Amino acid sequence: MARQLNLDTVWQNFWKEEYLREKMLRCEWYRKYGLLVRAKQKAKAAARLPLKLPTLTPKARVSPPPVPKAVPAKPPSPVSEAPFQTEMYPVLPATRALLYEGISHDSQGRYHYLNTRKLDVPEKRYLFPVTTNFTYGWQLGTPAKQELVSCKMCHIESFFRKNGAFSMLDPRDLAL
Repeated sequence: MARQLNLDTVWQNFWKEEYLREKMLRCEWYRKYGLLVRAKQKAKAAARLPLKLPTLTPKARVSPPPVPKAVPAKPPSPVSEAPFQTEMYPVLPATRALLYEGISHDSQGRYHYLNTRKLDVPEKRYLFPVTTNFTYGWQLGTPAKQELVSCKMCHIESFFRKNGAFSMLDPRDLAL
């Protein structure tokens, strides 16, 4: 069966008018809102740029008063800088090397590194509990495997706290 194309001059004129009408609508919209859209795009682009802080020039140091010649001068001891305070213990080199072996898509690289780090208990990863939620699982020890018990009261007694919900409130938990 042959396909019929009902394109006579009436339909051609209709589609020509529709095309011109859509084109005019786009031009009107662009004339009306084009400046606003460009301003928003410039603002977004400016927000993505890194913030440049002004450089500070070092202040002139005040020279210390001269030391009397009678006292022998000690050689200056190397200043022990305070170690950079971090929240986590440093990663073992063998574990860090997992980052650079393979790709995550093949369960290697970052994926394998993160799964290996996840196996460590929080006490071995962090110096101290970072958030108050850490205190719930901090220093619990190894989990003991429990048998499945069908007793409903056993589940209730082992699940709920025995000392109440608001015992020993941490001041960091309160919203003031």
